[in-house]
Amino acid sequence: MAKYFLIAGEASGDKHAAALMAQIKQRDSQAQFVGLGGSHMATAECLLYQDIRHMAFMGFAAVLANAGQIRRNFRIAEEALLQEKPDVLILVDYPSFNLRIAAFCKKHLPATKIFYYIPPKVWAWKKRRIHRIAQLCDEVLGIFPFEPDFYAQYGYRCTYVGNPTAEQITSIPKTPRDPRTLVLLPGSRESEIRHCLPRMLEAARRFADYRIVVCAAPGIDEAFYAPYLREGETLTRETYEAVLQAKAAIVNSGTATLETALLGTPQMAVYHLACSGIVRLIRPWVQPLLFSIPYFTLVNIISGKEVIRELLGDEFTIERVATELQRLLTDEAYTKEMLANYEHLSKLLGTQPAAATAAQIITSKR
Repeated sequence: MAKYFLIAGEASGDKHAAALMAQIKQRDSQAQFVGLGGSHMATAECLLYQDIRHMAFMGFAAVLANAGQIRRNFRIAEEALLQEKPDVLILVDYPSFNLRIAAFCKKHLPATKIFYYIPPKVWAWKKRRIHRIAQLCDEVLGIFPFEPDFYAQYGYRCTYVGNPTAEQITSIPKTPRDPRTLVLLPGSRESEIRHCLPRMLEAARRFADYRIVVCAAPGIDEAFYAPYLREGETLTRETYEAVLQAKAAIVNSGTATLETALLGTPQMAVYHLACSGIVRLIRPWVQPLLFSIPYFTLVNIISGKEVIRELLGDEFTIERVATELQRLLTDEAYTKEMLANYEHLSKLLGTQPAAATAAQIITSKR
């Protein structure tokens, strides 16, 4: 009987971890799952030592404000590992936390195999992390087709297992679009939503003939959204269905931009940065040190060009969002080119079943 310890610190990672668990169970019927994650992992019968609601902090200000909770999360994970002594540790994204836990596991539980499923995006920024990942992990299971070549440049191995987002979305039946619906995806963390949703809504409200649908994040109560919404504005947890039906989307940068592209909905990406004015001033000096590529969103990174507009930091204003939204709603040539680029993006990702391929590797090498 093998015991698998999984750590996912965000909503998207929680979904991908649960899908991976299901595939592991098919190959190892006696598998036991424990770890840190969210509702999807819990539903898949993972005993959780901590919920992602107490883990999903992003940005310097949020991390600083929740430093005590983050320290507690490290202790919880470390104590759980020592108590459970798993055969396998599976890390799912969430790099700063997971790399520290990998180092702890390597030191205290050397017999435990460590797999990184959805590894950090070292090809985009913090390139030096690649050495630490390779030293700590027995296998790196990438979800972007260019990752094996990137790792090979440094003499390391990474296996492309397929893209779980692409795999999941190809199975969703297409529905007719509502030409008068706008969909807003303000993020998966309370701090993101608090900073992004008001500006998204103010921009969308300028288009009075359109219905506004806001997608709620897993694990965040609907009451959290209530103060932001007006009468007639809809909140839904059926994110894919809402995106499929919408004429255009305003999306907080993250996995949701890739999902929106694969669902074929014209979009823009926004992202809040604390102290964005200072960031803008120092960016010319800081960016070459931290970032390896000129784009921020997955859609543009994978495509290697600007497919969707990125409004980041001090560029994320109500006026600029409204201007871009006007273009998405009225410029047919612009959206037609965007959709053609989406098709190319889908072909780049392929159709390989990510969770099944990763599960096969993990269960065969544990």
